[in-house]
Amino acid sequence: MNDKIAVWLLASFFLATVSFAHAQQPAKVPRLGVLLFSTPEADPTVAAFRQNIRDLGHIEGQNLLVDYRFAGGKPERLTELAADLARLNPDVIFAIGGDVVPAAQKATKTIPIVMLVSNDPVQSGIVASLAHPGGNITGITLILDELAGKRLALLKEIAPRISRVAVLWNPDHADPEFREIQSAAQAMKVRLQSLQVRQGEDFDGQFHAATKAKSQALIVVSSRLINLHRKRVLDYAAKSRIPLVGDWGSWTPDGGLMSYGPSIPEMIRRAAVHVDKILKGAKPTDIPVERPMKFELVINLNAAKQIGLTVPPNVLVRPDRVIR
Repeated sequence: MNDKIAVWLLASFFLATVSFAHAQQPAKVPRLGVLLFSTPEADPTVAAFRQNIRDLGHIEGQNLLVDYRFAGGKPERLTELAADLARLNPDVIFAIGGDVVPAAQKATKTIPIVMLVSNDPVQSGIVASLAHPGGNITGITLILDELAGKRLALLKEIAPRISRVAVLWNPDHADPEFREIQSAAQAMKVRLQSLQVRQGEDFDGQFHAATKAKSQALIVVSSRLINLHRKRVLDYAAKSRIPLVGDWGSWTPDGGLMSYGPSIPEMIRRAAVHVDKILKGAKPTDIPVERPMKFELVINLNAAKQIGLTVPPNVLVRPDRVIR
């Protein structure tokens, strides 16, 4: 009997020890990978995203491990960096940029990817559809077709006499904006001039063509290439004394007349929400790709004054921000 009691006590002690040791094992800390074109310091999206993800309870270095891989402005490095990131097997990868996501897509078909892109992810083959992305990718796109036509309409309200408008765009950047501007221009009887740029060497020739055609305004369709040459574009518009209309980003604060497009802080916040959902167990295939729902109209009165334009009072009451 004493032997049986001893065996029972020993077994109970062993089970209790195993249970205690199991209970003391630290919980797995989730891992997030971030893949981007430039550097974390140079990309303003990163700082905003880090704050948003922190607001959702994920504190970097405490209950969230974050690995950054960045190309430093060298796109040829993205494939290697994405593969390196995938080897770490993070719980989710946050890929910033329509030119960055394909590298992540090539690196893994299983690790969830949340994207933040300015192109059309369906047209570029990243997802099957916005409502049902399929595969391992979901996220945010800045594209909303009807915004492009509204920019032209706002320009015509500010400067009704404008009849010739140049559109600077990159055909390799998959989005419908030039097509939508064309449709709006036909309805408004505005003649469009297509300024296509695929590389840095294309800009000067296209600016010369716009000047020769006596274009009276410039609409910019943002892409990585065009944003990298923002100063050249703004300098051309200022030198030519024509209004520049942008979509998103810093076109207007940097000297353009007007911009109308998605709220970038809101889009970054929504991307953080997508990451949060996946970290909590959601599957990317069940999360629709989101399009913009909040928009910002910005008008630069200094720019208007420099080119001799007066913004009508009925337009001036609408902006979310006026630069004086």
